[in-house]
Amino acid sequence: MKKLLTLLATLAIAVSLSMPAFAQEAQEAPAEAAPQSAPAKKEAKKKHASKKKEAKKASKKKMKKEATEGQGQ
Repeated sequence: MKKLLTLLATLAIAVSLSMPAFAQEAQEAPAEAAPQSAPAKKEAKKKHASKKKEAKKASKKKMKKEATEGQGQ
């Protein structure tokens, strides 16, 4: 019985001391990232929209090119 209690106490101490070793530091990540100001958000949104438009134009060009190639054959 004494061996069992010793084993349980040792296990409890080992688990409680090992928890900080496996702890993740994800709580600090959002604090480091500074929130964007309103003008910065607008600029980012504007860049994203322009990239989207460019991709759409490229897609249309590609489809148009494929359609004309298909008619030529």
